Amino acid sequence: MEIGARIAAAQLAGATRSKRQVVAGPLVGLLHEDDVWYLSGMLAAEPGKPFEPAEVPWALAIIRQAFATEGRWLSAELVDEANPGLAEALEANGMTIVSRPPLLAVEPDGLTLPELPDGVTVELVTTDEEQAEANSVSADAYEMDGAGFTRHADPVDGGCVLVRVDGVAAASASWTAVADAVTEVAGVGTIHSHRRRGLGAIATAYATQQAFDRAGATLAWLTPGDDGADRIYRRLGCAPKATAVHLGDPGGHLADLR
Repeated sequence: MEIGARIAAAQLAGATRSKRQVVAGPLVGLLHEDDVWYLSGMLAAEPGKPFEPAEVPWALAIIRQAFATEGRWLSAELVDEANPGLAEALEANGMTIVSRPPLLAVEPDGLTLPELPDGVTVELVTTDEEQAEANSVSADAYEMDGAGFTRHADPVDGGCVLVRVDGVAAASASWTAVADAVTEVAGVGTIHSHRRRGLGAIATAYATQQAFDRAGATLAWLTPGDDGADRIYRRLGCAPKATAVHLGDPGGHLADLR
């Protein structure tokens, strides 16, 4: 399977473990039980397979109605190479394409782990208290009221690392549920007072390593939020393999999609 389609299929398989599905033609809406905007969204229902453009209007209408019924805002994340033209079809039906970041990926033998400066430690999140600390880091990093990430007992279902500086929780990164040995590294964040120290790179690299070592992943992927993050991830061994497309309905959290 072409790598873009493999990643998209794994993303879908991982997401369906913890979210309710609304399948409509070439689209699937995924509703998380927690009403946090970034935990729910829409993906392509059949990565790697051609879609029928005539099905997009009614399929999107069904998913919009399902999200509206539960007071949710609709966003979507696609892999362009897995379903060429689907993003443009959604745009033609009122969604806004916000960004097309490169989709970077790395395998275990390509990952570079940064050295830890004095006073810096990295730990696997294993308790609810540590998860709460990681969530506080995310809330500060992304300037949110709170973060709703849940700790998973089985690393195959996802996990998180926490970077401390002299004991202070300063950065974190997570990996998502592993499917077909593929995982996404997400939620990379550093508190404002500790930025520009390389802590985000450390969190990213060690979260990726944990996904490889503990969860059995053999391919990890991520999307950079800006050019600076792109350069950092490439120094860790990540390389562009496809193109992500982030879309949302007008209003909502369009400014937060990257």
